[in-house]
Amino acid sequence: MRHSLPDIIFKTLLPIMLGTAIYAFGLHYFIIPNELMEGGVTGISILLKYALDIPTSVSTLVLNIPLFILGWRALGRGSVAYTVFGTLSFSFFLWLMETFIESGVIVPFRTEHDFILASLYAGVTVGGGLGIVFRAGGTTGGSDIIARIAQKYRGFSMGQVILLLDALIIGASLFYIPIEKVLYTLVTVFIGARIIDFIQEGAYAAKAFTVITNHGSKIADLITKEMDRGVTLIPATGAYSKQAKEVLYCVVNRHETRKLKEIVHSVDARAFVIINDVHDVLGEGFRGNESH
Repeated sequence: MRHSLPDIIFKTLLPIMLGTAIYAFGLHYFIIPNELMEGGVTGISILLKYALDIPTSVSTLVLNIPLFILGWRALGRGSVAYTVFGTLSFSFFLWLMETFIESGVIVPFRTEHDFILASLYAGVTVGGGLGIVFRAGGTTGGSDIIARIAQKYRGFSMGQVILLLDALIIGASLFYIPIEKVLYTLVTVFIGARIIDFIQEGAYAAKAFTVITNHGSKIADLITKEMDRGVTLIPATGAYSKQAKEVLYCVVNRHETRKLKEIVHSVDARAFVIINDVHDVLGEGFRGNESH
């Protein structure tokens, strides 16, 4: 479905710019001043900064240009359009941060002892920035393009390719930074990955109940009446007993979990109950449906 220009600007381009700005801030405020590392092309740019003092804004853009051309030919124009925009935006904000730091407008967070604090905040800012970019449908280039090409032509998993590239680049940093800093980098990478997942899946989370019972209709009526929640009943047959049963499916807010358990137990103390975390719940009683 074709999106309107305002939708593209406000739902894609501006979030990508916000995310790359946060990402660039995390790199220059927490990672580089404390000699930590990153994976992907950004990690190579940081290595070049440590080894040759080449500005990350320049090396990030230069390293991504051949990848843009490769991705354009292998994946098509549409697949790399937002990646190009994301990388250009990222390079711009890296340059802006470098300018602010050189002029003294921003003083980076540099520590001699509390590297765990620097690692945690680096992970939060880097993960937060990338999470916003990914949620908007963009990327910052580099490993993502290589991984997508490897997946398309060789059948490799994108996650495996990105993990391998990150491991190689972070491993290479041992020639320029102490192993202690590399270990702190792993903390940053871990926290960043969790933050990306959190933003990608949605800050809002609920609980999904799957209940297998002989009294599904009665339980569903009580949930509808007492909790004002929708319930789906699915007919089923026990594989061992061959008896007819009902599978009840219901999604509720976290704070309603206890109430639903009480309702199920009051009707059928022997009911089999499965509870799962769910994210980005849309529909009546939760968030409104988003238009696409």
